[in-house]
Amino acid sequence: MAASEDVTIPHAVVAPGDEPKDLGFGSVVGTVDEKRLLNRDGTFNQRRLGLGFFERLNAYHYFLSISWETFFAIAAIGYAAANTVFALAYLACGPDSLGGVSATALGGRFPRAFFFSVETLATIGYGNIAPVGLPAHIVMAAESLVGLLVFALGTGLLFARFSRPTAAVRFSDRAVVAPYRGVTAFMFRITNARSNQLIELEAKVQFSRVEGTVRKYDQLTLERTRVVFFPLSWTIVHPIDERSPLWGMSHSDLLEKDAEFMILLTGTDETFEQTVHARSSYKPEEIVFGHRFVNIYNPVDAHGVVSIDVRRLSETEPATEESVAYTSTWHHTGHFAGYSPPRRGRNPD
Repeated sequence: MAASEDVTIPHAVVAPGDEPKDLGFGSVVGTVDEKRLLNRDGTFNQRRLGLGFFERLNAYHYFLSISWETFFAIAAIGYAAANTVFALAYLACGPDSLGGVSATALGGRFPRAFFFSVETLATIGYGNIAPVGLPAHIVMAAESLVGLLVFALGTGLLFARFSRPTAAVRFSDRAVVAPYRGVTAFMFRITNARSNQLIELEAKVQFSRVEGTVRKYDQLTLERTRVVFFPLSWTIVHPIDERSPLWGMSHSDLLEKDAEFMILLTGTDETFEQTVHARSSYKPEEIVFGHRFVNIYNPVDAHGVVSIDVRRLSETEPATEESVAYTSTWHHTGHFAGYSPPRRGRNPD
């Protein structure tokens, strides 16, 4: 072939609607021998290996994303370790490097040096213990600088953790497949676990299962994909009709196909006016067929205030034709017979 000839490299043409639906996991991920793709708390099980230590190191992001228990545990351990290191440095300056309160009064030389380090690091300065000599003063000066920087950094991290907007959406412990408006439907229930308000909440549910040797993904059509306000609870419903990938599937089919229902919620935190997210998933062992959610609504009080009992969010009971009337997201917020007191000025009859 001549060097001047143009070479056309063939390429695949992706038609509209043929876009891969692997959600970003890749076509290799998700065989029946692997763990669930998405944990109930929204974390992923997949890992990226081979990155260098400094490539993976992001202390700021780490301290923002860990739990409060882990954060305070690391802070306490780091605080004790820093004071231990400086206490040993004072001891290395000699037996007479610290003056004032005798070592015997505080249980020995090391406890005295440790408590002096605590006072110096936190700029307390009671004055009962003081450095003696140039080496001890140098260590004291270095510790004062370290304390200034560390406490400033710790204060910034603590403020950032408190001020970072996050969603605390509580998902029902299990989902149900129950009769619904003449068909059946896959349903789960959510509520806001905080006292703040979420607005413009949108839900997406992805259905994943193994077909042969390939894991397939489909976005389920929901009866309602978004709510403007979210003051109470929301039962998210996917009607199972002829167009649904769940059509004709039983619980054993879901187990055999290693199915997983992955949920993504996106909304706006009214306090911060920023977008927040929440994720979770359901595996077949967390789905109950032939059950419906129990009524979560309390009787309307004398002032006409509607409330829910969040403790009943995950409770279910066997579904019957007579008991599914308020399963619908359009009807489950209604006032049921005997639940709403008579309004003022009206005859209760």
